[in-house]
Amino acid sequence: QVQLVESGGGLVQAGGSLRLSCSASERTFRGRNVGWFRQAPGKERESVAGIRRSGGIPYYAESVKGRFTISIDNAQKTVYLQMNSLKLEDTAVYYCAASAPWYSGSNMFEESGMDYWGKGTLVTVSS
Repeated sequence: QVQLVESGGGLVQAGGSLRLSCSASERTFRGRNVGWFRQAPGKERESVAGIRRSGGIPYYAESVKGRFTISIDNAQKTVYLQMNSLKLEDTAVYYCAASAPWYSGSNMFEESGMDYWGKGTLVTVSS
């Protein structure tokens, strides 16, 4: 089991920045794909960014490309989502998720490719 805990959400003005963190309790993210998802009010949860277990180029949704950056620390215990130039439409609950070990399916950055989820952290962007 992997328990994930997000932090770093809050209220920020449009154009501002926030950094979200996701910590894996007891275990590490080693060998797992990791992703950030978000769910805005009245909308379905969507994938925002992801890192493959094998590294390589991260995945980003088109809506956040050039503004958000996903990274993982050297100890593979914490995943970050740096969010810059925030827009009103970025308001959502942000979730961290991790796959089963060594998973390499084509849906690795979709909800169905993730097995472990945090409880989410709220990001509110104001005008």
